[in-house]
Amino acid sequence: MKNRILKPILVTVAFVATFGAGFALSKIVSTNPETVTMKKVTGIGGIFFKCKDPKMMREWYSKNLGLHTNEYGTTFEWRQGADTTKKGFTQWSPFKESTKYFEPSIKDFMINYRVENLQTLVDQLKADKVEVLDSIESFEYGKFVHILDIEGNKVELWEPNDTEYGKIAGGVTK
Repeated sequence: MKNRILKPILVTVAFVATFGAGFALSKIVSTNPETVTMKKVTGIGGIFFKCKDPKMMREWYSKNLGLHTNEYGTTFEWRQGADTTKKGFTQWSPFKESTKYFEPSIKDFMINYRVENLQTLVDQLKADKVEVLDSIESFEYGKFVHILDIEGNKVELWEPNDTEYGKIAGGVTK
């Protein structure tokens, strides 16, 4: 009689302990930075395109659409959604049609995406067999690397330092 009562109690205790341990482990694992899904692209960092005459293109956009341009194009300044006290920037730049900067892509454009944790993202991309074209380069205004998408389009990834970029952009923002 004692075993008939004790056995269901032990099975219940074992089940509750196993469930509790599994739940606790899942909480530990889900808060581990290595297993948390990281934010990858956070926005558009720039639009770059080829044209016959970048200077004339900048002047046309300045005259007709009011862009305040310099030798690189223009910078659009905006406020970050998660923290509106922080500025963000998007670069617009026409390139000479003969530029080699977009290679190995044969397209006439290249998009720059703003990202977080560039080194971690590059490690993930390599593990996923994405072609990473170069090493991460660091500047005061951020870190950069280039990849190819599945159609051979060159994509620039930028982990920005918006404070420093804002100093460089100066009065060009619109």
